[in-house]
Amino acid sequence: MNFFDLMVLAGPILLKGTGYTLIFAFSAMFGGLLVGFVLAVARIIPSRWSQVPATVYVSMMRGTPLLVQVFIIYYGLPSVGISFEPLTAGVLALSLNAGAYISESLRGAIVGISRGQWSAGYSLGLNYWQNLHYVVMPQALRLAVPSMSNTLISLIKDTSLVSVITVTELLLATKDVIATTFQPLPLYLAAAGIYWMLSLCLERVQGRLEKHYGRSTRNA
Repeated sequence: MNFFDLMVLAGPILLKGTGYTLIFAFSAMFGGLLVGFVLAVARIIPSRWSQVPATVYVSMMRGTPLLVQVFIIYYGLPSVGISFEPLTAGVLALSLNAGAYISESLRGAIVGISRGQWSAGYSLGLNYWQNLHYVVMPQALRLAVPSMSNTLISLIKDTSLVSVITVTELLLATKDVIATTFQPLPLYLAAAGIYWMLSLCLERVQGRLEKHYGRSTRNA
């Protein structure tokens, strides 16, 4: 079977797997942003009751392999009566993991805002939360865009790990085609090309966001 015929045969299956990969990636991006924002705020609030649990969580998620986290959520939690469908377990694992990294990007950006900005907000009569929402966070997001974007782009590649819990994303779809065609090299190369193209698309979006925020900063 030549390469063209192989791609005609494998194309629909790979495209379906790519669709699942995108569902995983964008769902985890949204979940990771929510988790990351909560963790970042918890770590900058002047209270040990919020700082210590958030710090431990971030350290634990960054210090253990994502694959182990997937196994714990999908295979481990049912032993204590908590079970998830494969799709839900995969999105949850990716979101919780990405949230830890995103929180560090946000926290670093928030801490990087000068104290003068906080003081200016307080001088206008804003309380802590209003100051954070209206004054500090918009500026911090501009600083955090590059590092957050890199984390989100890496989610495209990390979705391949959920194939171990029988979710038919791109990698598992590729393995299924290989099992019937016995052509691993061209199919794995095709899958790698798809991952690369998806990453390039997100990199373009990242570049546009950086230009947008950079222009907004100069105009300000």
